[in-house]
Amino acid sequence: MAEREVLVDKMRMTYEGLFSILDIYKLMDEWFEEKGYDKREAKNIESVFPEGKYVEIVVEPWKKLTEYAKSVIKVRMIFSDIKEVEVEKDGVKVRLNQGKAHFVFDAYLETDYENRWESKPTFFLIRTMFDKYFYKPYTSQLQGEVKDSIGDLHARLKGLLNLYRY
Repeated sequence: MAEREVLVDKMRMTYEGLFSILDIYKLMDEWFEEKGYDKREAKNIESVFPEGKYVEIVVEPWKKLTEYAKSVIKVRMIFSDIKEVEVEKDGVKVRLNQGKAHFVFDAYLETDYENRWESKPTFFLIRTMFDKYFYKPYTSQLQGEVKDSIGDLHARLKGLLNLYRY
């Protein structure tokens, strides 16, 4: 079984005001494509209530870093009390969403995801020794890359949401 090391655990961001769910989703898609991640949408729920719409999207992109390690990012987007409003921006009417947005980011580094070292107990022991003593600088570098990636995604999303404040 592959080992999954948690690098970023529940990094949160909350926003309340005007935004566009479509623009947020588009930004995420473009970022995943730019960084070479393969996207998997684990959950997509939309419910309508009297106080507004509730939308929950969970996306789990992954990327093979090497034959031994891959990074997995989990982004949970929760939009609540969503109402559509028309806003005039530069003389043009634009349809936006108004409500609350909550984002939760997780990042993992999976090693031996193809279970090559799990077939025999001696292989498992050898893998543990290699991970602990020889691959440590190598996996530390990969961990840093994954943390930088999730930080970049967080910053881009924050920048997009700050564009709607006016």
